[in-house]
Amino acid sequence: MNLTKISGACSDKVTCPTVYETDRGTVVVQGYQVTDGEALSQLDLPAGEGAVEIPRSLWTGANRG
Repeated sequence: MNLTKISGACSDKVTCPTVYETDRGTVVVQGYQVTDGEALSQLDLPAGEGAVEIPRSLWTGANRG
């Protein structure tokens, strides 16, 4: 899988929440792992899925394109 950075929350030299486009026609989101039990119970995630939290500004930045 090849990743192309669409939008990031900080400089390229720092690891932080980022949105990537893949060569598969999908998007990969890097963010902070959600560990809050109450939030996770609201999501009802199936096996193999997880949730990450990103700044709203990162989402709106990635949606401009």
